[in-house]
Amino acid sequence: MDRTRQLWIWLLSLLAVSFAVLLLVGRDISIQAPPLPAKVVTANGETVFTRAEMQRGRQVWQSMGGMQLGSIWGHGGYVAPDWSADWLHRESLALLDLWAQRDLGGAFESLNEEHKALLQRRLQTEMRRNTFEASTDTITISNDRAVAIERVAKHYVNLFGNDPATAELRENYAMKNDTVPDAGHRAAMTSFFWWTAWAATTERQGRTTTYTNNWPSEPLVGNRPPSSTFIWSAFSVTFLLAGIALLGWHHAVTHGRREKEHDLPAKDPLREIAVTPSMRATAKYFWVVLALFLAQIMLGAMTAHYQVEGQLVYGYEAAEILPYSITRTWHTQLAVLWIATAWLGTGLYIAPAISGHEPRFQALGANILWACLLIIVVGSFAGQWLAVMQKLGLERNFWFGHQGWEYVDMGRFWQWFLFIGLMLWLVLVGRALWPALKEKSESRHITMLFFLSAVAIGLFYGAGLFWNEHTALSMIEYWRWWVVHLWVEGFFEVFATAVIAFLFTRLGLIPTPTATVAVLFATIIFMAGGVLGTLHHLYFAGTSIAVLALGASFSALEVVPLAYIGFEAYEHWKLSSATPWMQRYKWPVMFFLAVSFWNLVGAGLFGFLINPPLSLYYMQGLNLTPLHGHTALFGVYGMLGVGLVLFCLRGMLPNLIWNEGVLKTSFWCFNIGLALMALLTLLPLGTLQLTAAIDKGYWYARSAEFMQQPVVDLLVWLRVPGDIVFSAGAVALAWFVASLWLRPRSDDSEAQIAQ
Repeated sequence: MDRTRQLWIWLLSLLAVSFAVLLLVGRDISIQAPPLPAKVVTANGETVFTRAEMQRGRQVWQSMGGMQLGSIWGHGGYVAPDWSADWLHRESLALLDLWAQRDLGGAFESLNEEHKALLQRRLQTEMRRNTFEASTDTITISNDRAVAIERVAKHYVNLFGNDPATAELRENYAMKNDTVPDAGHRAAMTSFFWWTAWAATTERQGRTTTYTNNWPSEPLVGNRPPSSTFIWSAFSVTFLLAGIALLGWHHAVTHGRREKEHDLPAKDPLREIAVTPSMRATAKYFWVVLALFLAQIMLGAMTAHYQVEGQLVYGYEAAEILPYSITRTWHTQLAVLWIATAWLGTGLYIAPAISGHEPRFQALGANILWACLLIIVVGSFAGQWLAVMQKLGLERNFWFGHQGWEYVDMGRFWQWFLFIGLMLWLVLVGRALWPALKEKSESRHITMLFFLSAVAIGLFYGAGLFWNEHTALSMIEYWRWWVVHLWVEGFFEVFATAVIAFLFTRLGLIPTPTATVAVLFATIIFMAGGVLGTLHHLYFAGTSIAVLALGASFSALEVVPLAYIGFEAYEHWKLSSATPWMQRYKWPVMFFLAVSFWNLVGAGLFGFLINPPLSLYYMQGLNLTPLHGHTALFGVYGMLGVGLVLFCLRGMLPNLIWNEGVLKTSFWCFNIGLALMALLTLLPLGTLQLTAAIDKGYWYARSAEFMQQPVVDLLVWLRVPGDIVFSAGAVALAWFVASLWLRPRSDDSEAQIAQ
């Protein structure tokens, strides 16, 4: 059996086993999810909340932006509080004060330490005891707790309305006035907030940990990291070291093997590829990429500015037209959309280039898909704005408005539209690749991997369709991370690896058999941790210890291939100067080098910083999370998208002279700007929050009291230099691409040298 066939067997077996385990875990999550009772009643039988109220409350929360304004169970925005932790702390204080005033004649804070300790033990017994009765589908709470809930609910009803007493707090949280104008909707939303806090502080029956594995950290109720977070964090580090050692051994064994002598081409082989009408049609995709990218940067700057001016942007009442929750929604959604559009355009360009076959009506299909993408962007954004402004109505919100789930915010109608568009893209790529898939050539395996990754990209977005409006929150998180982790971070990376391998083999720089083995091996290594590593996002989402154990173990393996990313970078660098004509591809290769660097730093170092359970227990939802998110999403996938776009443009317009100075400016501005964002703001601010979460509790690290300190304002303002530099890189890239059409320069002597 040849080595290539062995690798295919290993890869397919690995994927089969990994997804079987992932699906079994999903079944376990559906069973272990915190119960949403039919009603919550007091000890004397009065109804506090009903299931219908809690479900409607979640609908209200989703419609006003959901995870884009504050967070639930740590997932979401970073300026407003985590509503689960905030409610838990406020309810605890309200109950302690109620007891202190009634039983000891003074406020809780005025008591001596002995009395405080007695009341805290009483609080822990009250809050952690599980009083859910499955036979009656009811949670029973004490009369005192019902009084505390009423007091806290009043605070939130005022906060999400227009009460002058909470105006300063709304400004600190970057909330517009009348975020939820309907008083009945605000009251219903408080029932949902209470339920998320109940799950975070109520022990599972027969266990000593809560439904969220004792998250968040809250000293008042005894929420502290369970022993499992220590144990599996230690194993996580052990698996990481073992994986690096094994990969190092493999590299030492295989690196010295002699390859067959490989003659480099005398001229650029890609210049011989005929550019078909459908390949030329992808140019408009790349224009849209730049437009979406520039819009994302503008919205990102506006979103960051809200953190220091609350409801204003440079003195203007912008929050009444474009509130924080909508600018952050569009900012995060555009990040995925422009990168995905770059890769979809690359797929449509590369497929005919691989096969040399232009199917009938291929260009028409590419143009229709492009038009559909524009409709989806405009339509979904309009629906989200109407939802956040509370103009759409709860009945239509799920389908046409704002779903409230970070990165998968668009309404279900637009999700279906996008999924159908991806199916059209898959058909277009598949029919163009078909002759190459049938041909028994050396490059068939790379072509097959490219096609299978395209199939996965098309199908795995469908995971976002597996929940409905009232699906359990834990199950929505499970499927949501299939989209965010597996779709974006998983199969797009396999797709990109196959595309880069194709480019380097077609350029004649790497023998096809060598590239085939390398690509298959890299895919195996990445997917070994990538599939089950999805579970590290679900440690505290109402899941069991099994999720924590599997997520910790396999997310460590995700970092393993990144430990040797320097070898890939070195190989790419050598290829960039292998022949004189490779100078034509200098900047695409430079962007691939940047991908290697940010893969190591953003995905590797900053990713592993937050991935172990004990780390994430304190860091989830703090600014160390976007530290990883920014450096990995743009540093890896964004840079990769830009590099692929440049490769396609070089093939589409082969005789044009490139303005190397503009590309150099763009490249270094991107990298320096991203580094400044990370090092001047996200890393120090996240570290300060981490210290606060450990010392005083998670609620404090996300509170207005902490976030409005002068040092925090200073750190947020320090994002400006990085933002400016980064934005200059985007403008330079946009100008470079525009100049290829608006000011094309062709030089016969340069073209001869390039050949």
